[in-house]
Amino acid sequence: MSLNIFFEMPGGAKMPAIGLGTGQLRDESTVEGALNAAFDAGYRHFDTANMYQNESFIGRVLKKWFSSGKAKRDDIFITTKLPLNGLHQDRVEMFMKQSLENLQLDYVDLYLIHFPIGFKYEEGPFHRSKKEVEDNIDHIAVWKKMEEQVDAGRTKAIGLSNFNQRQIERITKAARIKPSCLQIELHVHLLQRDLVKYCHDNGMVVVAYSPLLAPGLTGEKRSIPPPLENATVKKIAAKYNKTNAQILLRYLVQKKIVPIPKSANPVRIKENIEIFDFNIEPADIKSLDELEAGEMARLRKFDNISPGILNHPEFPFPR
Repeated sequence: MSLNIFFEMPGGAKMPAIGLGTGQLRDESTVEGALNAAFDAGYRHFDTANMYQNESFIGRVLKKWFSSGKAKRDDIFITTKLPLNGLHQDRVEMFMKQSLENLQLDYVDLYLIHFPIGFKYEEGPFHRSKKEVEDNIDHIAVWKKMEEQVDAGRTKAIGLSNFNQRQIERITKAARIKPSCLQIELHVHLLQRDLVKYCHDNGMVVVAYSPLLAPGLTGEKRSIPPPLENATVKKIAAKYNKTNAQILLRYLVQKKIVPIPKSANPVRIKENIEIFDFNIEPADIKSLDELEAGEMARLRKFDNISPGILNHPEFPFPR
């Protein structure tokens, strides 16, 4: 049974208020198991990317759902992303079509630019390339090609991921189709309040990846313990008879942010969506607000891909 709880994007498209993240789910049986568990639990929003190397696996699952009648295409919300080596106006359409072929779809619901810094294109998978950074990136020219994907019916909406406010404003000023969404790392320790306010004020849906800062997601170094282990979170979870994760996810939804937690565990997947039967009281919201740690809590800076991006003029995060 699906949940009819959505956030509306510019243009009228509706994004389910929670989704399943699939980053680092790269084994086909794991992906299939996670998607089936999520569907059965009520998820209809699935987030992937060319760089996750799992679009083809997801495509095969979707084909099974549609051909068997388990699901209709209109009931499923699919997000994928333009990869870092696709951040050039001559490569947007190529990678868009590649994602559609992988996913076995005629269109996706949302297509995002994955990161504001691009890498030189080489044949073959990005993870096997030399990962040479592009010095000159024209975000406006790339965005115009993103708009063409909407015109061609390949995606219903377009947006950005990991962009900062300055970069978003530059695109928005030149855009014919405004960005519908910003996907960023966002959790109780890294709330990015100013950026979220800017997006909401301008009609953009904010999607939170790594909303739990959960252990085992990446090999990134962390400066503070994950919020799942925080005493305040545990206390509030006990008060509402909910899991720590459910409190952290509900907290974001009450701030009109769409979390996309990643899990391959059917029990966790089911628990993570069971957050729409309660509200966190204002006093407890305030206690969670006070867990903000700022930039020291950022898990992903993408410098593990290429350390050189830290000095790039389009590096989006505070150094």
